[in-house]
Amino acid sequence: MNSNFKLKISNFFLELFFPSFCFGCEREGAYLCPDCKETLEISEYSYCLCNKNPLRLPPENKTGKCVRCEDKKLSGLYSSLAYKEKFLTRKLIHKFKYAGVKTLAKNLAEIMAEHLIISGKNTDDIWENGVLVPVPMECRKLKERGYNQAEKMAKELAKIVKIPVVSDVLLKISKTKAQMKLSARKREENLKGAFAVKKPAGIAGKKIFLVDDVYTTGSTMEECAKTLREAGAKSVWGVVIAREG
Repeated sequence: MNSNFKLKISNFFLELFFPSFCFGCEREGAYLCPDCKETLEISEYSYCLCNKNPLRLPPENKTGKCVRCEDKKLSGLYSSLAYKEKFLTRKLIHKFKYAGVKTLAKNLAEIMAEHLIISGKNTDDIWENGVLVPVPMECRKLKERGYNQAEKMAKELAKIVKIPVVSDVLLKISKTKAQMKLSARKREENLKGAFAVKKPAGIAGKKIFLVDDVYTTGSTMEECAKTLREAGAKSVWGVVIAREG
């Protein structure tokens, strides 16, 4: 009996005894039904990295930044949804991140992929020489939660875009305060020196696609990008399910 068949049998009995209900309409069958997914306004555009009034970038733009944010280490950002725009967006992320609904990783990765397709970014030249790297968690938090939500999404996205996931190269090496309680400036200070690259050879000369759930001020991704580029990465692009602001 192969592993795929075993997984299908396992999922069948899991759904039989513990059915899924849509987090939008509570219809039985899936955590996100097709009708509720249609209500999510997946962006067809890319925007620069500025926290205030980010600029919508023209399709031919290759840098991912405007003149105001051109000094950022992060090369650009692909964000699928507006975090504050839909209650369903916030609920899906909360259930996935804090309530242990790990199977939502597949739904969220599909939304990410749809954004990349409709924005014209799902092309061979974009993914060439690329790897997906999840934003890491510190060991204590990882043990408490039991999984890294960014890694779960990265693995599902990898199945769609057909590039590898490298989960053991970027590490969080120091304990930091909760970002949501801090100002933008204090977020940056809080994360200084918090990340390290364990295996530089795995990302040297590569285009990195840094995967996370929500982009708020960008402090976390910026510090990760700085660390990765110092270790030899060619470029670092952010890929998130939602952007706040």
